[in-house]
Amino acid sequence: MQRIGVLFVGLLTLSAARAAGQQATGTTLWRVAATTLATPPALALGPAAAIWNPAQTEDSARLLLAVEAIQTPAAVDATGLITTVRFPAGSLGQFGLLYGHVGLSDITQTIDSPDPTGVVPVYTFALGATWSRVVGGTSVGATLAFHETRLDVARADRWTIDVGTSRAFGGDRLRLAAATHFFSSLKTNDPAQDVYAGIEGRVWSGPMGGGGGNNRVVVRARYGISFAHGFAADHQFGLGAEFAKTLGVDFMMVREGSYGNAVNWRPAGGLRIAIGKYRVTLARDGGVSDVGSSYRVGVEMRFR
Repeated sequence: MQRIGVLFVGLLTLSAARAAGQQATGTTLWRVAATTLATPPALALGPAAAIWNPAQTEDSARLLLAVEAIQTPAAVDATGLITTVRFPAGSLGQFGLLYGHVGLSDITQTIDSPDPTGVVPVYTFALGATWSRVVGGTSVGATLAFHETRLDVARADRWTIDVGTSRAFGGDRLRLAAATHFFSSLKTNDPAQDVYAGIEGRVWSGPMGGGGGNNRVVVRARYGISFAHGFAADHQFGLGAEFAKTLGVDFMMVREGSYGNAVNWRPAGGLRIAIGKYRVTLARDGGVSDVGSSYRVGVEMRFR
């Protein structure tokens, strides 16, 4: 969230920076939306998580639908929407369609007086196709997406192709994951894209209420990093607990990098509940510098 100020500076100078600046600003809008993640992006799971890591093969449902809504504090006033549909295709793996939109809704337009004459459209959206498959025990995936970023009358379009991987060792004792995010150039310092990596380990597991089988509590520790984006790397440190595969709680502390030497710590937490074919996610970040918190509400539907 400390980069929000950088975002607004970029918006003020965007018309001069042209397409490259707009692409970076579009990705920055997505980084604002990602403040509600309570797990490192590389380790995120679920149909909508394909926008962070395409390697999503953890579910065998014949059809998956997901919708997530994101709301940032009034000081930022950005809203986001992620929606996906996924389905298996036999030995070819899983295919899906992905749509995401993030925009600022309260930038007013003035001409020669303080009175507003309209609203300046500022948004970015991504529309793409995603695929994933288990190959030799490793989940791999790819997403091809079209992006449009708009600032008032200026618009920039681009195509990106992202790849991701996730591998579990010893059952669920250890998991490694990595992914590109909005990859469109071979640069290692492009602010329009990110590289994610993460590691997750099971630190404790035991029965819940004397039961067995799936009636267990599992606690996992996580670490993630986001880098190769033109400023200092972000580091994510988290813990998650799953109760009988019906209730999950996640907490994460993020050490955010910036374009300067300053760093900032930001907390985020989430709650996941499974009710039949539905999985509901509620998440928020802790906010920094009195800016306020961002919220995310998601619903997943699994048809078996």
